[in-house]
Formats: sequence, structure tokens, C-alpha cells
Amino acid sequence: METDSTTRHTCLKLEIPSTQPLFVKGTWFDTHFDLSVTDGLRAWFCNATEEEVKERAAQWDQPVTEYIELAERYLGFQQPGSVYQFVDAGDDCKRLSWTFEKEGTTLEWRWKLQPSPDSRKITVGILDFLMDANIRLSEEVVRKTQSFEKLKVEAEKCLEQSERFTNEKIEFESEIYAKFLGVLNSKKAKLREFRDQLSKQRAAGKASTDEEESTDKTESYHSGSIAEGSEEEEPENNLTSTSKDVPAGKGRSRKRPTRK
Repeated sequence: METDSTTRHTCLKLEIPSTQPLFVKGTWFDTHFDLSVTDGLRAWFCNATEEEVKERAAQWDQPVTEYIELAERYLGFQQPGSVYQFVDAGDDCKRLSWTFEKEGTTLEWRWKLQPSPDSRKITVGILDFLMDANIRLSEEVVRKTQSFEKLKVEAEKCLEQSERFTNEKIEFESEIYAKFLGVLNSKKAKLREFRDQLSKQRAAGKASTDEEESTDKTESYHSGSIAEGSEEEEPENNLTSTSKDVPAGKGRSRKRPTRK
């Protein structure tokens, strides 16, 4: 059997009304695929060759890869809304069909399956595949569960550590705030002391300035009084000096005529 890294396997439990459940196993390659179908008693198969797939894809105007991907999607998982049928096609053959929507149009794909010469072999092969898949899924569940438990433990540790860090942070901030508050209050007290000293110095300076201004005004007043007294004495002195400086004039006398 052809196998490579691109080979994919699917197994679908197909439930069709009025029909026993079918198991459809698909092996998917890049350019072709194989189908095996069993109802538990009989089996059928279809080996879609590369030429057949290419011809079908051309009929639907699709690339081969897109055609295979769409077929794998509908035969790997039963799609809701799709109508599946598994009907007689003569000579013990069966026709497997399914519908899908494309651009608002309902389309139907059909493939003819041949009766298997060894139904038991195909049925056992499908059951083995399902058992292996179940074992792999169980192991995966166990691994996921273990990983989840580990993650849960780690998460609890992280949560505990986060709470511890949060508490330490709160304690540290409280301690720092208390120290800062003490320093701040001390600075405020010193600032108040400096402000009081500055106020006292300003008050003392203002009082000294007022006293000097008062003294200056008093001296100005006395100086003004002395100046006025000097001005009052000056006219008398001037008058005296004027009378002394002026020379004495000769008096005029009238002559009386003499009588003869």
C-alpha cells in the first residue's frame, strides 16, 4: 500500500435513515483516494485512480487538490445539512453519494463501490483502525489530562507566589510610606521654623527702618526750625548794616534876606 508523509486516514460512522450504520474508511493522497465501507456483515471498496479523480475534478471545474479536500471533508465527518445515500447500483455494487452547497446551488457527488471478495478482511481492517485510533485518543487524553494537572499545580504555585509578592509589596509600600511621611513631617517642621525666623527678621528689620525714618523726620524738623530763625534775624542785621553804611547827608537851610 502506498504511504508517505502526505497520506491521511479517516473513518466515518455514517448514519443514514432507514439504513444500518455504515463505517466509511478513507485513505487520502494528493491525487487519488481509496474508500472501504462495511455494515458489519458485508463490505465494499472503491479505489479512485488519479485519472478518475482528474476527470471528475475537470467536470466540476475544480483543481484535483480542491476536489480531494472537499471529498475528505464530507467523508471524514458527517456534515450537517448534507444528504447521504448508500443505494444499490446492480451486481451487488453500491453507490455512495452526498450533497453540498456551492454558490447557492445544491450539488451531488457519487462514487460506485465494488463488493469486496473478502468482506471479513475489510471489516477487521476498519475495526483495527478504530481500535488504534481509540487507543491513540485515549493516550492523548491521558497526556492532556496529565499536562492539565501539571499546569493546574503550576498555576496554583504561581497564584500563591503572586499573593505572597502582593503582600510583600503592600508591606514594603507601607514601610516606605511611613518613612517618607516622617521625613516629610520633619521637613515641614524645619520649613515652619525657617519661616518663623524669617518673619521675625522681617519684623525686626521693619521696626528698625521705621525708627530710622522717624529720626530722620525729627532731624529735618529741627533743621528747618533753625533755618527759619536765622532767616528772621537776618532782616534786623541787614537793617542795621544799611543804616551804618549810608553816609550822613548835609542839611539844607533857607537864607533869610537881610534888610537894609
